[in-house]
Amino acid sequence: MYLTRLRLDPRSAQVRRDLANPYDMHRTLVRAFVADETATPPRFLWRIEPSADWAMPVVLVQSDHAGDWSIFSKLPNYLKQWVETKFVDLEALLQKGSRYRFRLIANPTVKKDGKRHGLASEKAQLDWLARQGRKYGFMLVGVLVAGSHIIKGQKDRQSPIHLQQVHYEGLLQLENAATLNQAISTGIGPGKSFGCGLLSVARTS
Repeated sequence: MYLTRLRLDPRSAQVRRDLANPYDMHRTLVRAFVADETATPPRFLWRIEPSADWAMPVVLVQSDHAGDWSIFSKLPNYLKQWVETKFVDLEALLQKGSRYRFRLIANPTVKKDGKRHGLASEKAQLDWLARQGRKYGFMLVGVLVAGSHIIKGQKDRQSPIHLQQVHYEGLLQLENAATLNQAISTGIGPGKSFGCGLLSVARTS
């Protein structure tokens, strides 16, 4: 698994456009994984880091395949610093019974009448994450909803996007390495193309 950190320059008009519309951000990031816009990109996850200084916004990208980030050098003033990429061995990182600090930006939803509805209350958001833990082999030791808001974007004038985006921070205990590996690799919940679903973990000391 590859983790890539992009430090953006908000003075760029394209950066400001991408930060304002998750569809545009995803479309820009796809360029690191495909030769042309007609190709189908491999799966990747991304998020705008919530703790970043808005004088230099940070986007974190996770992918199974290494991206060709040199394409970003052709975007005028898009990057403020050069790209940082590292490889993470998930199998070595994930050990049953170990505890991990985690960060997750997610789109917690419930299905009603065949449609997804965002969960607005903090209790519902925490209950949703606890259910994900039971599904994916981890137990929440402590968790905080550090932020919750509606993100808006647009693919075209006929396709507005409105997603409930929730920022979770906390501590989890690993119960099943295989299923947590799957959750990290494929993401948690819907809205993955729009900056949701990326679960980051770091072993506690």
